[in-house]
Amino acid sequence: MHPNCCRVTVTLDSVSCTPRPRPLYPRIRTPPLYQCLLHPQAPPLYPRIRTPPVSVSPAPPGPAPFTPGSGPPSLSTSVSCTRCSSLKFWLISDLEHRLFINGQFVDSQTSDWIDIHNPATNEVIGRVPKATQAEMEAAVSACQRTFPAWSELSILNRQQIFLRYQQLIKDNLKELARLITLEQGKTLADAEGDVFRGLQVVEHACSVTSLMLGETLPSLTKDMDTYTFRLPLGVCAGIAPFNFPAMIPLWMFPMAMVCGNTYLMKPSERVPGATMLLARLLQDAGAPDGTLNIIHGQHEAVTFICDHPAIRAISFVGSNQAGEYIYERGSRNGKRVQSNMGAKNHGVVMPDANKENTLNQLVGAAFGAAGQRCMALSTAVLVGEAKDWLPELVAKAKKLRVNAGDQPGADLGPLISPSGVKEGASLLLDGRDVKVKGFENGNFVGPTILGNVKANMTCYKEEIFGPVLVVLEADTLDDAIEIVNENPYGNGTAIFTTNGATARKYTHLADVGQVGVNVPIPVPLPMFSFTGSRASFRGDTNFYGKQGIHFYTQLKTVTSQWKEEDATLTSPAVVMPTMGR
Repeated sequence: MHPNCCRVTVTLDSVSCTPRPRPLYPRIRTPPLYQCLLHPQAPPLYPRIRTPPVSVSPAPPGPAPFTPGSGPPSLSTSVSCTRCSSLKFWLISDLEHRLFINGQFVDSQTSDWIDIHNPATNEVIGRVPKATQAEMEAAVSACQRTFPAWSELSILNRQQIFLRYQQLIKDNLKELARLITLEQGKTLADAEGDVFRGLQVVEHACSVTSLMLGETLPSLTKDMDTYTFRLPLGVCAGIAPFNFPAMIPLWMFPMAMVCGNTYLMKPSERVPGATMLLARLLQDAGAPDGTLNIIHGQHEAVTFICDHPAIRAISFVGSNQAGEYIYERGSRNGKRVQSNMGAKNHGVVMPDANKENTLNQLVGAAFGAAGQRCMALSTAVLVGEAKDWLPELVAKAKKLRVNAGDQPGADLGPLISPSGVKEGASLLLDGRDVKVKGFENGNFVGPTILGNVKANMTCYKEEIFGPVLVVLEADTLDDAIEIVNENPYGNGTAIFTTNGATARKYTHLADVGQVGVNVPIPVPLPMFSFTGSRASFRGDTNFYGKQGIHFYTQLKTVTSQWKEEDATLTSPAVVMPTMGR
């Protein structure tokens, strides 16, 4: 490779590069992630790098690294070959088998490992260690040691690192998406969307200089001014779910780090690959060793984060049970906590809505990502004559194609793990017996629609987190609003209408933090903030935007007086200062 190349072109017969005078950012050191079994001689995506084995303390050997053309058949996955249509690949990067501590991918000394499965085949494709107590302590210690220098680094320098980082994410977007599809199961197109929505937050983090501005009030009294500024908290931590392996971690550590904090990340143990690659790319962008550290684990790791006295703030996205536990335990230990949890998002359909657009929006928002989104539109409320649209809704859902996420034309991929529903509702479309040729052992569930649902049914009261749409009926808009507000969740909702007065009434009266008007998944762009409410959120300030900056910083107020003349006090000032009154 040319030492100053900016682009590498790989064909079946040659490798060429386009030179430039000097590199704009450090060279990417990302290792190849996949190798085709049928074409082991095909060039991998990236040049092989040799990462020396590093351990926190003397440890027994970790799992043997995967190499092209060898290894157990159970490690086959479903990623498309660049040379052929083969679906059989070896995973030859072992980064997800390691911890990431103080800038090194570290072999764990644990004896307790968690298998990673490909949801499309249920085959084991890797494993992660449950970090030991000593390893978790080492990760926090790395954050602590690095914090003083990182927080004192010029905010412009931190901004530049994340400007380089967002470009590296763009350059590696497809590779990140392939990792997500492999481990999580969602379609490649949806996985790219996962990465892209996280990338938007990184781009937003690059505008931190204006978001970190303080306030000044001069001349409170003669020669006295008051001003405020924002300072980082210290060590912060994030606990991410399985359903958005790239987006949710990118909601967390970039915003925290650009503010000057150091970060301990615990990705979902089921989908660690994307986070590990994101850590590698952050190194390549120039982030100092120890500013981001990654541990793996389950309940013990979560409790460690909630209890460790050096961790000042915790960000969490996941289930209500886990979220309530983290909020209660973390808050009890004096930490800031933002805990985004479950949802039952309603789509209210008015009879004056654009029928074709509305039905397509409902189906896409209910069944995309196999319903495994906290913002999935899992409940439809058909108002008045709109209930007559139900057969057409079912017909559109029937046409969705269920397949492995990397297969062309797939609309729904598999669920992350095997699951189950019953109680008196009408099963209008049953997706439980879906069989996918070539992936008979996968966790596939097709679109499922339940009609005649009542508010007291379990299928309505609880978050199903799968490709299931429950349908309720309401006579009027007021009835629909009552249904929405009596549900304890408040993550998101949408109304479909062509009437502005109807839309305005709904947006003001629906007690939900995020409302879409003819927009089924109203996740705000990062210049705003995520604003889920009620049982969907615990905490004071939410993710990204101004709220994200406020969460990861503390406000300091300074009142200063600089007199031109000599001090005028002739005796101790024992009276409460009145600032010039």
